[in-house]
Amino acid sequence: MIPHDQNTRIIMHVDMDSFYASVEIAHHPDLYGKPVVIGADPRLNRGVISTCSYEARTFGLHSGMPISQAYQLCPQAVYLPVNMNLYRLVSERIMTILKQYSDLFEQVSIDEAFLDISQSYTYLSSPILAKEIKREIQEKEGLLCSVGIAPSRYYAKMASDFDKPDGMTIITPGDLLSFLENLPVSAIPGVGKHRFSLLKRAGIETIGDLGRTDLFTLVSIAGNWGIMMHHIALGLDTTGIRVAQPRRSIGRETTFLCDTDDPTGMRETLLHLTTSVHHTLVDSHLLCKTITVKIRDSDFCTKTRAVTIPTETDDLKTIIAEIMNIFTELYNGDTVRLIGVRLSGLVQKKSVQTSIFDYLS
Repeated sequence: MIPHDQNTRIIMHVDMDSFYASVEIAHHPDLYGKPVVIGADPRLNRGVISTCSYEARTFGLHSGMPISQAYQLCPQAVYLPVNMNLYRLVSERIMTILKQYSDLFEQVSIDEAFLDISQSYTYLSSPILAKEIKREIQEKEGLLCSVGIAPSRYYAKMASDFDKPDGMTIITPGDLLSFLENLPVSAIPGVGKHRFSLLKRAGIETIGDLGRTDLFTLVSIAGNWGIMMHHIALGLDTTGIRVAQPRRSIGRETTFLCDTDDPTGMRETLLHLTTSVHHTLVDSHLLCKTITVKIRDSDFCTKTRAVTIPTETDDLKTIIAEIMNIFTELYNGDTVRLIGVRLSGLVQKKSVQTSIFDYLS
C-alpha cells in the first residue's frame, strides 16, 4: 500500500508566509485585511521593515525597505514593533508540529524548515502530507505556509518560493529541468542582487541560460559559486538536510491516498513502515526500548499507544510482534487516514559484546 523507490530523495521545505505580520494578525484579528508592517517606528524616521503583510506589499512595501520610504508609500498601514518573544513561542509550536512528520528534520530559521520524507512518502502521496501539515498549522496557529517538495534542499526551497502565499509546489525528478528552464537566476537561493546583476550583464537571465553557459565563464563571474550554480541549473544537485543532533527516536508514517477501514491493509502498511524503521535502527547501530503506534482517523482524531519492553532490542521479529499487538489494541474499526510507528528510548549498540571470557583472558 506504500510503494516507493527507496533511492529517490524527497525533500520538503515549509516556509511560513509573512511570518511576523501573520502572527500579529492571528493574535489581533482586528488587523485582518489591513496592511501591517513589522519593524522600526516610522516616527523615528530610521530603520527598516522586518516583514509586512501581503496587503502591505500591494503598495510596494517589502522586507529591508527603509521605514521612512514605507511610510511615504503607505501611511495608512499599521506599524508594529518586532515582538521576538511572541514569534519564538509560535515558531517552537510550529516546529514541534513539523517534527512529528519526519525524524530527518532541519530548522533553518525562525519560520522555515526542511523535512526528508523519502522513507514514508512518494511524489504521488506527498501532496497529501503537505495538505495535512498546512491544515494542522492553520488550525492550531491560524497561520498559512507555503510548501515545496523536490529532490534536494535547493529545489525544495525554490519550489516553496514559487507559489506564495499558501502555496504548494511539487517538482518531481522528471519535471525538474522544465521547471528550472524559465526561472530567473535570482530564484536560486544565495543569488543576491549583486550576483544577479553580474550574470544579467553577461546575458544570463534564466536558469536555463545558466545551464547552457560554460563553466569558465561562470567561474570568471562568480568564482566557485559559479560551479555550484551550474550544478543546480543542470538539475544535478542532491543536497539533503543536515541533522547534527543525535537521534532521540526513529519513526515512519504514511497518509493513505484514500481513507481506509481495512485492517489487513493497515497491518501490511505497518509491516512496511516497521521494516523501514528497523533498517534505520540497525544502520545507526542503535537499540530501542519503547515502541509506539499512531493512528489518525478521518475526523483527524489522533491516537497513540506505546509499549516499553524490558530490554533494549534491535530484533525485527520482536518489534513487529509488539507493533501488531499494539495495533490490535488501538484500532477500533474507524476509517483511518494516517498510520505510523516510532521507536524511541534509543541507546547505542556496543560494537563488541563483553563476556566473562574477556575478564578471564
